[in-house]
Amino acid sequence: MSHLALYTIKKKTSGRDAFGHVSTRHRGGEQKRFLRLIDWKREKSLSAKVIAIEYDPNRTADIALLNYQDGEKRYIIAPSNLKVGDIVTSGPTAAIKDGNHLPLKNIPVGVPIHCLEITPGRGAQMIKSAGSAAFVQSIDDNIATVKLPSGEIRLFNANCYATIGQVGNADLMNQKLTKAGQMRHRGIRPTVRGVAQHPDSHPHGGGEGRSSVGMNPKTPWGKPAMGKKTRAKKKASNKLIVKHRS
Repeated sequence: MSHLALYTIKKKTSGRDAFGHVSTRHRGGEQKRFLRLIDWKREKSLSAKVIAIEYDPNRTADIALLNYQDGEKRYIIAPSNLKVGDIVTSGPTAAIKDGNHLPLKNIPVGVPIHCLEITPGRGAQMIKSAGSAAFVQSIDDNIATVKLPSGEIRLFNANCYATIGQVGNADLMNQKLTKAGQMRHRGIRPTVRGVAQHPDSHPHGGGEGRSSVGMNPKTPWGKPAMGKKTRAKKKASNKLIVKHRS
């Protein structure tokens, strides 16, 4: 099986919704690119050899191409210490080694993890960006306490799977864009300040002559647009948060 079977062209939306209306401003004109199909679930129990560490234009992290014993190839997020030639595996009995995928209940306290599930069997949902890592703080019966990269401490089902190691490409935060064209290649168009716009176009717009934000910024429907907490007060997952990130 060729790894090119894992490629598919990324459809451009240019910030438009299904009706063709602009739903996200300042988008469009990005470079044509291919999506790499990432194996988020890691359900295959066979061991696999890392045959390449590759750049992925669709994410901040690098990706690793795995070649399984039966010849199948799959992509995963590449941990920082993973190298070409390493052997990785998945399952409850997997060793505590970078790139291996196993349940939280089998991971020792203090070991960095990434690609963490929120719901068992769903596949990786959290901690997938470059340089990020979470840490298991305790396991109590079927409940695991995990410290997330934001500083939030949260409870998870101990049967949720995670991958050992810190996500690679941590040096990304030190890279600087050197010209406007680099943003345009990423599909990000120029942004005009809100206070320079017409009041119909932006909550900060209007005012005679130059003005700061004249009144409390509102959306077109009168909802506060700045400084208001947007997380639902009765959100079901609130009971899983031991300590908020703030």
